[in-house]
Amino acid sequence: MPAAKPAKARPDAVDPVRFSVVIPHLNQPDALERCLSSLMSGARTPDEVLVVDNGSTQLPQAICDAYPQVRLLQEPTPGPGPARNLGVAHADMPVLAFIDADCLADPDWLAAAARHMADPSAQILGGDVRIAYDDPDHLTVLEAYESIYAYRMDRYIAREGFTGTGNLVVRRAVMEAVGPFGGLDVAEDRDWGQRATGQGHVIRYAGDMKVYHPARKSFAELRQKWDRHLAHDYILARQSGAGRVKWAIKTLAMGLSPLGEIPRVLGSDRVSGLSARLAALAGLARIRLYRAGRMAWLFAGGDPEHLAGRWNRS
Repeated sequence: MPAAKPAKARPDAVDPVRFSVVIPHLNQPDALERCLSSLMSGARTPDEVLVVDNGSTQLPQAICDAYPQVRLLQEPTPGPGPARNLGVAHADMPVLAFIDADCLADPDWLAAAARHMADPSAQILGGDVRIAYDDPDHLTVLEAYESIYAYRMDRYIAREGFTGTGNLVVRRAVMEAVGPFGGLDVAEDRDWGQRATGQGHVIRYAGDMKVYHPARKSFAELRQKWDRHLAHDYILARQSGAGRVKWAIKTLAMGLSPLGEIPRVLGSDRVSGLSARLAALAGLARIRLYRAGRMAWLFAGGDPEHLAGRWNRS
């Protein structure tokens, strides 16, 4: 992850694009402080930042008060989608940028966004999300696995018509046309992105617009993520006539998929060294077999609502 801090530049001297950055927050004060610090030390600083607390045990008031550009709001409805919606409602700038509280903005993040948004035809940008390592020379299994398989916004945009809300830039007019983010009953980033592309809006991948996301600390966290996604996917699958048949085929393919992924892991440019690649393969096999088991459980009559869970809440 870049360590050097580039020289600051006055936004008006670089471009006419004005940004409101929206950050949902829930019980992550240390991470939020690091996120805000990364934003304020970038080559292009935000014109305003809206931190939307979603029910923390203690409001991060002192952290937000340290920066004059930051406003702290409160959204009681659980979920990052409702929190972002409140931030959008209070934002004053014509371009909205979204980042998560536990992410770090690359020093060039908003400057890169401004370069892309200087093109009037640019509507929605999805940036590159990389893993922030605790020790770049000794990756954990989850760091190695997620470096290759998590947050692949380029693939999500090209294949599925959405991008992640942890690194998203959109014009306010487009946001208003598409409508608000969904709540905990949907995967809100996929739902919003596919609604946008369904209306004809184009999502551009901006590889130079980077943020860094910490890897999950345990497989339990990763399992919780996939439980929620699988629940949503199965609910959609069983609504179609052939959905359950396709689900059964996907379940079998999921269980066998680690073997087919070996060439991709060995050839990936997102990790380096044999030990990191072997760690990524180990993580891949573990989570793919877990997903196959959960998919079989759902096919056999398991309740998808049981898996959906709640965002960052017990």
